[in-house]
Amino acid sequence: MIGALSLATIPAEDEALRPAIRRFLDEAMPSLPPEQRARSWMGFDAGFSRAMAAAGWLGLTLPKEYGGGGRGPFARYVVVEELLAAGAPVAAHWIADRQSGPLIHRFGTEAQRRFYLPRICRAEAFFCIGMSEPNTGSDLASVTTRAVREEGGWRLNGAKIWTTNAQHAHYMIALVRTSGTPQDRHKGLSQLIIDLHAPGVRIHPIRDLAGDAHFAEVVFEDVRLPDDALIGEEGSGWAQVNAELAFERSGPERVLSSAVLLDEWLRWLRGAVEAEGAATEAETALLGRLVAHLAVLRAMSVSVTGHLAQGESPVVEAALVKDLGTEFEQSIPALLTPLLAQPGRAVPGGLMRTLAYTAAMAPSFSLRGGTREILRGMIARGMGLR
Repeated sequence: MIGALSLATIPAEDEALRPAIRRFLDEAMPSLPPEQRARSWMGFDAGFSRAMAAAGWLGLTLPKEYGGGGRGPFARYVVVEELLAAGAPVAAHWIADRQSGPLIHRFGTEAQRRFYLPRICRAEAFFCIGMSEPNTGSDLASVTTRAVREEGGWRLNGAKIWTTNAQHAHYMIALVRTSGTPQDRHKGLSQLIIDLHAPGVRIHPIRDLAGDAHFAEVVFEDVRLPDDALIGEEGSGWAQVNAELAFERSGPERVLSSAVLLDEWLRWLRGAVEAEGAATEAETALLGRLVAHLAVLRAMSVSVTGHLAQGESPVVEAALVKDLGTEFEQSIPALLTPLLAQPGRAVPGGLMRTLAYTAAMAPSFSLRGGTREILRGMIARGMGLR
């Protein structure tokens, strides 16, 4: 059954990080227009990630012996919230810091921890995730990419798709089949670390509606991997992926993807109120609705982080927050469009470009990290409804 999402409070020592991260952002971020800041966790800037690492903001949840901060999940939550609110370009380090590093720390060998984790904390190793495959839709268990054991390691063949920033990453952690057939579903799946510069790896970027190319298809043709590419035990990939997805689905990024648009609208609305004396009734009602919705979602997200801080794996609870959070994110551009399109309102170009970008990207919010249908199936099972 799904556990209770009891209220949680961010500890004072973690809340105390906010002034320092805000000072860092003031110094490190260039003066980006809002339509660029709206890209935030899809915006790739390796230099910014290295600056974060130098300031000690990466690997906060990893042990100090591996170059991390030795802090808990709430410390990272505070930093992520500030980064997304500011529209910082975090995509370079995002996946490694959020889930690849914690996954390697939990399931990897000591040699893997010693090699990869310090590099992640220094922003020298960027990761992507190899889960989805061509022609399989959201059926993650129907993996056909296969790694076969041979002398000295593995031989890998297959393909992954919708892989975020694969063309920029150094490594991929991929879910592959190491035994059995796709009909075996969850059995026979393992996770491997793949050097994306290895011979036989081909990466094809995929351009989206906004003109960006943060997705890619990655093809493997007789790629040779060392024996120690395996993470955890062979055949344990499905359980490991589910633990990993709790990290991916639980953070504030599942609530704040439209934050820059919302912030720009509020900035313009304040100016309009000063000039005209009052907001319209529709604007006032929408503002109250969005703030109330955001407050509840944030409380739920903080609660999931509380479960992680206690060493739990809140897979179903994270799925619930992710489903509700992406619905909220998608609603913001849809609700703002008719208000900003009213005749006679002088809307700045930056706000309209931010609206256009966010509206174009909004359909992807409920795809990345698991589709709405998959998540609702998980939630139903967790509630004992199926």
